[in-house]
Amino acid sequence: MPLYEHVLIARQDLSNAQAEGLIEHFSAVLADNGGAVVMSEYWGVKTMAYKINKNRKGHYAFLRTNAPAAAVLEMERLARLHDDVMRVLTIKVDAHEEGPSVQMQKRDERDRGERGDRPERGERRERR
Repeated sequence: MPLYEHVLIARQDLSNAQAEGLIEHFSAVLADNGGAVVMSEYWGVKTMAYKINKNRKGHYAFLRTNAPAAAVLEMERLARLHDDVMRVLTIKVDAHEEGPSVQMQKRDERDRGERGDRPERGERRERR
């Protein structure tokens, strides 16, 4: 079966329990149509880059699924009809990554070696 990743953005005025209930609801829709949710994460309330339906923030949820295309289409259709869901993004992937998503990893664990070490305040860098 194809593998998918979904990101749902729900209205900011929902409670955390209601936002997590949306994850369970859409997981059940996928299960009823022959799919399975491999992993789900609730990312919390985050500020968006631009307003959507006069909202500056939204509850973000992430799902990794193993489902047929018909199940994904049904879930997206129901999400578009749901009043609390503002946006849905679905991406087909070749393989699911192991472990938590990047949003759930702590900032300290992220790879900071790419930028190089920064000099202490007052020290100057050598010009190349």
